[in-house]
Amino acid sequence: QVQLVESGGGLVQAGGSVRLSCAASGRTFNRYAMGWFRQAPGKEREFVAAFSWSGTRTFYADSVKGRLTISRDNAKNTVYLQMSSLKAEDTAVYYCAGRYMGRGSTDDVEYDSWGQGTQVTVSS
Repeated sequence: QVQLVESGGGLVQAGGSVRLSCAASGRTFNRYAMGWFRQAPGKEREFVAAFSWSGTRTFYADSVKGRLTISRDNAKNTVYLQMSSLKAEDTAVYYCAGRYMGRGSTDDVEYDSWGQGTQVTVSS
């Protein structure tokens, strides 16, 4: 497993932007499928975005398409979530997740490494 630490969350105005980062430990980060999930108060954790370890497959939840972008920098062992045109309903704790040699998945049970989460609050 890889150790994951998220950062970059905070209070953002509706319509604004923020970039979340997820720093990973380990030398095999470039072989990890990575994903972002979120959990709003009183709701179940839901999928946001992910890509396969090779980067050839990328997935987005319908609710975030065109507004959120997942990317990675293997040299920095970091995956990012660029969030734009934020809405109040984007308010949640955001988690990054990883799976060695994973194909990329929208299902959280497919991931075996998780960060502690970072809070994003969008004010309207």
